[in-house]
Amino acid sequence: MTPTNASDTFVGTRYQGRRDIVESHRTLFAKFLKGTRLADEVLDVRFPGPDTAVVTGRGDTYKGTRPRRLSKVETYVLVRQADGRWRIAAFQNTKRRPLMEAISFRTAPGLVPTDRH
Repeated sequence: MTPTNASDTFVGTRYQGRRDIVESHRTLFAKFLKGTRLADEVLDVRFPGPDTAVVTGRGDTYKGTRPRRLSKVETYVLVRQADGRWRIAAFQNTKRRPLMEAISFRTAPGLVPTDRH
């Protein structure tokens, strides 16, 4: 990640900078997420410029068997650094609400995305 990376969690907390993000993850995995594993899948990669990538995916934490449906939507902004390596400049994590999504789609079909990942 870049030194000025920003990370926004699904509960609305914003972490700024590598130290803040690393420490928050250490605490999460030592306390609330202890014993869990991470699952993720990439849905889309776009390049708005030669040194910028936007990656959209799904992710989740779990114990035991990996879930078939991942409950979070993740967006990463990556930048290519002078050394040629790609690093995360920003990350945003949104908890999916499948029931609310289904109700919205049923009552307002115009909200259904063309490409439903």
